[in-house]
Parts: sequence; structure tokens; C-alpha cells
Amino acid sequence: AVSSGSGLTDFEKLISIVEAIPLIKYICLDVANGYSEHFVEFVKAVHIRFPKHTLMAGNVVTGEMVEELLLSGADIIKVGIGPGSVCTTRIKTGVGYPQLSAVIECADSAHGLQGHIISDGGCSCPGDVAKAFGAGADFVMLGGMFAGHDQCAGDIIEKNGKKVKLFYGMSSDTAMKKHAGGVADYRASEGKTVEVPYRGDVENTVRDILGGLRSACTYVGAAKLKELSRRTTFIRVTQQHNTTFS
Repeated sequence: AVSSGSGLTDFEKLISIVEAIPLIKYICLDVANGYSEHFVEFVKAVHIRFPKHTLMAGNVVTGEMVEELLLSGADIIKVGIGPGSVCTTRIKTGVGYPQLSAVIECADSAHGLQGHIISDGGCSCPGDVAKAFGAGADFVMLGGMFAGHDQCAGDIIEKNGKKVKLFYGMSSDTAMKKHAGGVADYRASEGKTVEVPYRGDVENTVRDILGGLRSACTYVGAAKLKELSRRTTFIRVTQQHNTTFS
């Protein structure tokens, strides 16, 4: 797979990479704000250039834009604006959409056109992953839940006798200094940098998530993950779990 932005030089870079590596089957067009005519036209251009590749595009949070991108040639739409654990978009801009509501609405629109969606952000425990699938997501992206493991980027830092790893959003000061020479004068940082406890190999975390998903399926009577959305009903609660010993 290869990920690309939608800048002026990104199209040529994308062509060079895909032609140089024939094994690439998936192209992800990844921008923070998928609500622009330029991005829609970029999706169309990539689809025309690579019609046999699976094309992912986002991020958006409304059914109308999901349909627009699918009709422009995308196969899978990334859903989520502001829910990430190191994202500050909602604080800095006031823009966003509750992730569960976004997934429910966007999944309905996508599936009506035989498309798919990825729920991108907002999960902090295996139960959240189960809820995303239950809401209709075909895939779920995780960042914060995998941060701090051996397989994650970043060096292990010893601090106050404890091992930590830096974890930061791609719109943070840290990322912009690393990849773009700093935050431009006309922009604001929309991400934060945090120190995550070192957690070793990711295998145990993956097993915990998969175990939670399997158990969720048994509770609601789903024989497989794809059935989860047809077996679930969502209700509003004031307390998700007992916090006596938290």
C-alpha cells in the first residue's frame, strides 16, 4: 500500500512509486479535510490513472461526502475528523463530528453504493473497536492503542527510571518540524505530542483486541464480524463501566 496527499507534486510522486513497485495494490489518499473540490478532482484523477487499484480516500464525516467520493472513484472512505487521541482539531477549530454517529451515517451511505468505510480514530479500548464494527464500519484504524510498542516508530526514552516513547499527531508541531520545516505562519498546530509508556511487543495488545471482538460477537449472537452491525442496538448511557476500583 502507498499513502499520498493531494498537493501539486503528490500526483507525480504517486505515479513514480506505484510504477516502481508493481506489487502495490492499495492507494490511500489521506488528507485532514476531504471537503474540497480539489480533493474530489484528485480522487477522480488517481482513479482514472490506476483503475485496477483499491483506492481509499478521506477524511470525511457525512454521508453526502461519502457518496461524492465513492462516485468519484474511491472504493473505501476514511471517516473521522477530530476523534484521535493526539488530535486537537476540535479544540483549535471547533470542527468535528461524534465518531459513532459519523460511522453509523457514513456506513449507511457507503453500503448503499457498494462501498466501504474505515472508522479512523476515537478508540481507546477493545470495546470501542467492537462498537465501531457494530456501527457499520468495514475496517477500524487504531493509533493511540498501538502507541508505545516495539513496532511503532520512535526511540525508547528513559525518563525518571521509566521507559517511554514519543507519540504525536501528524498536524502537531513535532510532525511539522520533522516533515515540513515547521508550522507555517498562517496555520495552527492541530495535534499534540505525548509520552507513552513503553509497552513491548504489540502481539499481546492485538490478542486483547481480537479477544474482545470475539466475545462481543458471542454476546450479540453474531457468527462473524460482518454480522455485528446487524445484531447490535445502541443506547445512550451515563456510565460505561463500574469505576469503584479504577
